[in-house]
Amino acid sequence: MKTWVLLVVLVALGALRVWRRAKRRSGAPRQSRLRFAPLTSDVGLVAAREMRERFRGRIFRVGTVLILLVVAGAIVIPTLNKGKSEPQRIGVVGPLAAPLRAVVANYARGAGLTVYFVPESGVGAAKDDLRSGRIDLAIINAGQLLVDKSTGADATSTIPQLASDLGDAEAIAAAHLSAAQASELAGAKALPIMSLQPGPANKTLATSLIGLILIFVMLSQYNTWILIGVMEEKSSRVIEVLLAAVRPIQLLAGKVLGIGLVALTQATVIVAFALLLAKGVGSNLLHGTGPSVVLSTLVWLFLGYAFYCWVYAAAGSMAERQDQVQSLAFPLSIPIIFGYVMALTAASSGSVSSFFKVLAYLPPTAPFAMPVLVGLGAVAWWQFLASAVISVVCTIAMARVAAGVYRRAILRTGGRVRIREIFGRANAS
Repeated sequence: MKTWVLLVVLVALGALRVWRRAKRRSGAPRQSRLRFAPLTSDVGLVAAREMRERFRGRIFRVGTVLILLVVAGAIVIPTLNKGKSEPQRIGVVGPLAAPLRAVVANYARGAGLTVYFVPESGVGAAKDDLRSGRIDLAIINAGQLLVDKSTGADATSTIPQLASDLGDAEAIAAAHLSAAQASELAGAKALPIMSLQPGPANKTLATSLIGLILIFVMLSQYNTWILIGVMEEKSSRVIEVLLAAVRPIQLLAGKVLGIGLVALTQATVIVAFALLLAKGVGSNLLHGTGPSVVLSTLVWLFLGYAFYCWVYAAAGSMAERQDQVQSLAFPLSIPIIFGYVMALTAASSGSVSSFFKVLAYLPPTAPFAMPVLVGLGAVAWWQFLASAVISVVCTIAMARVAAGVYRRAILRTGGRVRIREIFGRANAS
């Protein structure tokens, strides 16, 4: 909602400026014309121009449609096979009374499964059958469940519920209770679940992984837009016309603001579409997703863009040919790729190292590391806030440096401008 409000404000500012120009041309005395336009007005006009060009561009429209189709496929396709689960084979070691078999049958019906009981000669045989895949679950002497892989961290697993139901049935049978007394044992302790292959202590939510991919794709896409856009304005000499009307810092701020609003709008549409579609088709891909996970993804997409956009804009002002863009873009993308790979590794393993926690406080890698920590529940609110404050402070410093580079390099033609030349010229002056 805030994005649309800001968009309306920017459009209103643009309309007001057009109206003022028309009024001056229609009869206002030349000496009464305004000699200075407010900073926000000029920045707003540049931002509105960038937004208009991006929204109308085929790349934006086609790219948005493709991303939405990929998201829809990832959510809908798994639900098509929801009712086609293979029969589950449950190994039984020792006796299993009829009431307990009835509990298992009720569990299977509730989960939409078909189960078959497979007698096992002993615990060793049950373990071998689990490892080979001949059975999916084993009940040991009606007192323990044996699985191949840990399910305790899997939010979609129904095995813990089965363990709880069997624990209730065991307690009721042992006490010879009536139905009324049995209803009071709803909180009976579940049977212990043993795993041959211990799983991770935690498993990040699906939204964290989707959010990582979203942040990586959008940072790469929109920062590249800035880099190429600045380079094209310089090579075509359009920048000379623009700088005759606005100051360099206004032009640069308007460009990054306009493209940033386009990025935030697209990300909001994609996240909202994913959540609504998952709820509509009954998908459990986003099961357990909390508002904090979604909000942190959007916040760090914004903060990540705010930090990197100034770097890419300054780099674009130093190039004037496409081949120079490629040589500049690769070193700038290294921190993004590194942070993305480290975040994927941590999210997949479900555990974070001290080094990864440090990355969550460094502005180049925080947009990837911090959402993973939020998804794992491994960060407190004040740590999240501290990382955001560090990112904002470093972004302001980066904006000052980038504005200086942009001002000194944007009008220099005849070849690629080197950083050494920029700062050498600054020191000389």
